[in-house]
Amino acid sequence: MEEKKIEISFISAHLSEISDEEQQLVANAKSAFKTAYAPYSGFLVGASVLLENGEVICGSNQENVAYPSGLCAERVALFYAGAKYPKIKIKTIAVSVFSKSYQEIDVISPCGACRQVMAEYEDKQEQSIKVILHCPSDKVLIANAVESLLPFMFKSSLLKKYKQ
Repeated sequence: MEEKKIEISFISAHLSEISDEEQQLVANAKSAFKTAYAPYSGFLVGASVLLENGEVICGSNQENVAYPSGLCAERVALFYAGAKYPKIKIKTIAVSVFSKSYQEIDVISPCGACRQVMAEYEDKQEQSIKVILHCPSDKVLIANAVESLLPFMFKSSLLKKYKQ
């Protein structure tokens, strides 16, 4: 038996310390959470996706009384980007949150389903996606690849046994 370790790297910073492009992507995510439909949780999430062609796609969480029929902001933005620009690679996704119920002071990480969707896009495009997580106190956490958020991610190569 052999014990192994996983090393995960990320950057912890203040919003003012990241690039102008990244700050703009966070601003887009903050703007997007204002369109969230979150009457049950009061937890607003916005996501913005920067594509290699310079397009920015935004999404917000959309709740539904028939939980879990809603959808997270990250998947709203990623699925729209994938549907509208299926051949364009994703460079970065920024996620920002705001709670109507309490003061959020720490960075909130995407749920497991959103991480897996990000991993699928990263695998599909054979290129890392930078992930920027932002909270109202302007703390940011930056991962240069989805794998930093989802070690042992499930990849399509483990499932596919045929050529399309």
